[in-house]
Amino acid sequence: MSQRITFGMFLAGAALAIPAGASAETLREALWKAYQTNPTMTGARAGQRAVDEGVPLARANGLPEIGTTGTYNETLHSSTATINSPDRLFTARASLSVPIYLGGAVRNSVKGAKARVEAGQANLRGTEADLFSAVVGAYMDVIRDEAIVDLNRTQVRVLGVNLEATRDRFEVGDLTRTDVAQSESRLAVARGQLQQAESQLISSKENYVRLVGSAPDKLETPPALPNLPGTAETAVAVALKSNPDLIAAGKARDAARYDVGAAKASRMPKLFAVGDTSYTDYLSSLPNTLPGTAKATTAGAQISVPLYQGGGPSAQVRQAQARQSQAIEQEIAVERGVIAQTRSSYAVWQAANEVIASSRIAVDANKLALDGVRAENSVGTRTILDILDAERELLNTQVQLVTAERNAYVAGFTLLASMGQAEARDLGLEGGALYDPQQNYRRVKGILWDWDQDPTPAAKATRTVDSPTQTSETPGQTGK
Repeated sequence: MSQRITFGMFLAGAALAIPAGASAETLREALWKAYQTNPTMTGARAGQRAVDEGVPLARANGLPEIGTTGTYNETLHSSTATINSPDRLFTARASLSVPIYLGGAVRNSVKGAKARVEAGQANLRGTEADLFSAVVGAYMDVIRDEAIVDLNRTQVRVLGVNLEATRDRFEVGDLTRTDVAQSESRLAVARGQLQQAESQLISSKENYVRLVGSAPDKLETPPALPNLPGTAETAVAVALKSNPDLIAAGKARDAARYDVGAAKASRMPKLFAVGDTSYTDYLSSLPNTLPGTAKATTAGAQISVPLYQGGGPSAQVRQAQARQSQAIEQEIAVERGVIAQTRSSYAVWQAANEVIASSRIAVDANKLALDGVRAENSVGTRTILDILDAERELLNTQVQLVTAERNAYVAGFTLLASMGQAEARDLGLEGGALYDPQQNYRRVKGILWDWDQDPTPAAKATRTVDSPTQTSETPGQTGK
């Protein structure tokens, strides 16, 4: 089974695992919303449709051109009028020009336009991958920050209970004023950390709304990412074949090469077949002419051979060659970036997995340590400060764990994206047909009618101006 199908089945399985009637939102649903309604995505599709028109525009230069003109003249006064000069005159003319040879300009322009269409489609894939990576990051940020807020709220409650217990023991002379002050200080610090965590959660939720278009609602833990590479070298090998940004850079290089051929055509001969037919009616204003009309039709060939154009053609060729050179260098730059991003994502993913493993051990150990310190404090061998330190250590490792889990998932998805395997077609998204850029290209590339046009543009992305302001409430909280 291919990785693409497997990845889609993993996301589908996560959706099916939700109990009937549950209102929780899955990662798959969030990705689908962004795919359908995010303005970056819908705008990129519109931009690609504009790129598609480059092919019929280039091809039009090699197709016949037909034109008509009509004129009406009436002589109001003329000192040179003769007996053969008409007072009124209507002329209609139709002309036809058929390009026969244009030095290869049209052929190269069409090939260049097609290469740019392919580059644009690859860029559209890259936009999908970038958007999905951002959505995954925002999704995991909300899950992480909700967990951190809950941990800090628990910490505040625990420290509040500790403070009350410390004050009670101080009243009976079992503890000192120093113990009370230490408990009060830790509670105040915990409340400040809770405020910071709540602020970060609100920020993460608003970022989610920006990307997805709706507020996060009880986000489900996403499924594990399947088929991640075993080594950085394997990841790079796949990325060099499938990364959409690298594919787009290669197509842009090809288009620049065709542009050189089109520029060279400016100094080549041009041959046209031409035809002209005219009709003149003197409107009974010319004496001694019956019936007072004239018709003429001509046909022939027209050739133009440029001999000297002030150095313009050579400048155009050199300019196109320089841009070709630039495209070659840009492809190498993109390749470097893809390699670096893939290796970096792999390293971050591996490191985050190691942090997860060590953090889980640390959390378990700190839970045992806290229980032990509390027991020892009850018999007088540990101080209140020891309990406070143990509680802080447990909180720190719990926060470190949820942060590492977020980092590992996002890095893993980013790694798949850099390998060209985190796009809509890879994720098995459902809810409607996926956008196919080829469909519009096939529609417009052969249109020859001058009066064709699309419907008046209207927004496809959803606005968030009416979305509610996000709060720091978490799924397990009914109110603050």
